[in-house]
Amino acid sequence: MTNFPEQIREWYFQHGRKLPWRETKDPYKIWISEIILQQTRVDQGMEYFHRFIKAFPNVKSLAKASETKLMQLWQGLGYYSRARNLQYAAQTIVNEHNATIPQTYKKIKTLKGIGPYTAAAIASFAYNLPHAVVDGNVYRVLSRIYAKDIPIDSSEGEKFFSSLANELLDKKDPATHNQAIMDLGALVCKPAKPLCGHCPVNLLCAAFATGTQQNYPVKGKRITRKIRHLNFLVFIRNEQIVIEKRSGNDIWKGLFQFPVFESTEPFTTALIKTHLKTKTQLSVEVTKLLEKKHLLTHQELHAVFFRVEFTSAKDFREWFNTTSYETIALNRLNKIPFPQLIKKNLKKLLPPCEY
Repeated sequence: MTNFPEQIREWYFQHGRKLPWRETKDPYKIWISEIILQQTRVDQGMEYFHRFIKAFPNVKSLAKASETKLMQLWQGLGYYSRARNLQYAAQTIVNEHNATIPQTYKKIKTLKGIGPYTAAAIASFAYNLPHAVVDGNVYRVLSRIYAKDIPIDSSEGEKFFSSLANELLDKKDPATHNQAIMDLGALVCKPAKPLCGHCPVNLLCAAFATGTQQNYPVKGKRITRKIRHLNFLVFIRNEQIVIEKRSGNDIWKGLFQFPVFESTEPFTTALIKTHLKTKTQLSVEVTKLLEKKHLLTHQELHAVFFRVEFTSAKDFREWFNTTSYETIALNRLNKIPFPQLIKKNLKKLLPPCEY
């Protein structure tokens, strides 16, 4: 397939996307963009990229950032381990590489949170090194062109398509080649309703020739989501609300939430009252505010939010003084990094206020 690099390059020069991280050879900005764009659409990631670079313009500023500020900027992107890995890697770069991002694929790949795809992207886009990127777009393009039914989520598939992508790579200009094949997948060789009539390499495509585009790429694994029931307790008194910071090896580590306890089944207001009386020996009034289902990659969260009011200020203080929670003014909630499940429902959970 000797004409493939030339054909996609010519198409890219006419139709490729104009993106800010393509207008630079700065490996830091390229790295940040690639991490943000994992599991994130380009149009959504653009705004995050600009905010992130403004707040942390270089690797040193990222390395010394506070966790709260970092999580606040990442709020809404999900997969918060990406942000923590970014900072860990930044600290490694500062401490072990003189604040300079490594200039070889092998060394880049040793950094926390950087796998083969991201390492290849940084190496090729920043340093023009001959390493092919293989993301979802590339898997789709190559699996259709060759009509290969090897599951892309298998070790065999990863090895096969990586080898194929590197074999087709334009070694003289790997950066342009990688951008071209990714854009081809994003703009033309779409998952549903591919625009095959506009594809510059449709005459080379085995799936197009047989009308089997929708059969590719093939995936072998099915995601099984764990079901969790989360009961959030909303305590508000004198324009103050109770929050806590999540820790431990679980979802949303480093973000804040309302006090929560997990149950095997959904709780009713009566059960919440019984639960709190058992824990605190204090009487409360409970109102169900909202019920939401929230899907993560491997978890299905069933969240119920309850407004909890103690019968007296004395009871509230007695309860609060025996917990590890903290309070914050309602009008400061916009400064707090919450999981998207909470952030996007704040107006439904709280009384009208400036937040």
